[in-house]
Amino acid sequence: MSASPTPDIRQHQERLAAEGIDVVRVTYPDLIGTDRARDVLLDSLPTACAHGLTFCRAVYHTSPQGDVVPVPGGLDAGLPDIHVRPDLDTLVPLPWEPGVAACLGETVDPATGSPAPESPRDLLRTVLARCAEQGLTPIVGPELEYFLCDEDPGSPSGWKRYSGAAGVVYTAGLRADPDNHLLRTLRHLRDLRIGATNGNHEFDGGQFEINLDHSEALSAADRSFRFKAAVKELARKEGRLATFMAKPFNDAGGSGFHLHLSCDDESGKNAFDDPSGAHGLSATARHALAGILAHAPALAALANPTVNSYKRFGPDTLAPWLIDWGLDNRSAMVRVPPERGSGARLELRLGDASANPYLLIAGTIAAALLGVRAGEEPPAPLEGYGYDTARSAVLPMNLSDALDALEADTALTEVLGKDFTTSYLGYKRNEVERFHRHVTDWEFTEYAYHL
Repeated sequence: MSASPTPDIRQHQERLAAEGIDVVRVTYPDLIGTDRARDVLLDSLPTACAHGLTFCRAVYHTSPQGDVVPVPGGLDAGLPDIHVRPDLDTLVPLPWEPGVAACLGETVDPATGSPAPESPRDLLRTVLARCAEQGLTPIVGPELEYFLCDEDPGSPSGWKRYSGAAGVVYTAGLRADPDNHLLRTLRHLRDLRIGATNGNHEFDGGQFEINLDHSEALSAADRSFRFKAAVKELARKEGRLATFMAKPFNDAGGSGFHLHLSCDDESGKNAFDDPSGAHGLSATARHALAGILAHAPALAALANPTVNSYKRFGPDTLAPWLIDWGLDNRSAMVRVPPERGSGARLELRLGDASANPYLLIAGTIAAALLGVRAGEEPPAPLEGYGYDTARSAVLPMNLSDALDALEADTALTEVLGKDFTTSYLGYKRNEVERFHRHVTDWEFTEYAYHL
């Protein structure tokens, strides 16, 4: 039975129809930040809004290879439903898909009427509610890198890096981008209205960085999620692969997901600025920094969420693998940029591009919040070039150790919630088990001929 459209939904239908749109794509993130979606014909939008779109809850527990991981609430519960309702406030036409507009979806457990326990978007909302109790509104600016690849039937993966030119870091134009991929992508992202501001070729051949404007944390996560989905979709339209994998190539560096974090106070002023405070930072900023450092081992499980993530770490990679901070120091895990006043902020450089934006932002804010509550000061800032284990503690160097650190960090998991933590640990430990059972190309090359 079709639902009678409310005046608000009817207005959306009329506006979309006038723009030549007849399909609404409803998307939401799974545990790893991949977009799950359904296309809804415009005439059926009222029904989708009233009753929700039905999905199997196990979509949260499904691996990239299609395995349903045995996480509580999935297989053991008989594969129950979740309902996803379109969030029409997030509607925007897809510039590259004529006749289609996209919006985010709100996921609900029909058995409880509450958000689905694994919903990354709702996890972030929960953490932000805790911040509001402290009178703080987190502001986040995301920076994401990715590799663009062309098909290569002769390589083991089937892909090679687009444009292998070296020495083209921080450049734009045909020298680094002979097919103008970046220009086309930036223009599409502008029209998608997700706050893309600028982009450039990054350090390695075929690697790009595109920055998004800063905003309140939920908006920043929404826009990062849509950004990653858009870049991958635009590459597919060109017969290419855009990957946010942490380190896809042995002969290249990794891709980061840096977060610039500040907080507004209840008057709307940047709560991290204090000209009279140490380093020009307020006590709130210093406590937040101390919290991020204290909970960094557990945070790695969300910021570096794959087996591959830890291959990005190592000396001289500019990927932080030690727990430290510095003033305008890019070799530190947390960099404090030189701006003060309204621009006072922390830059967490720990995350890699494979991180789920909602989980990375939620975990970072939760750690900062715990630091504000604890009221502790950070250690002295790093001086000079980092990566010295005599000066700083080492982060977990593999996913298993990071997951153990997350489970052991009861203060952080209390903020994130038991249901989410249980699901995430179960899902990710299954990933580690599957990796250890898999025979890799490296093993065959290393052993088969000689042993």
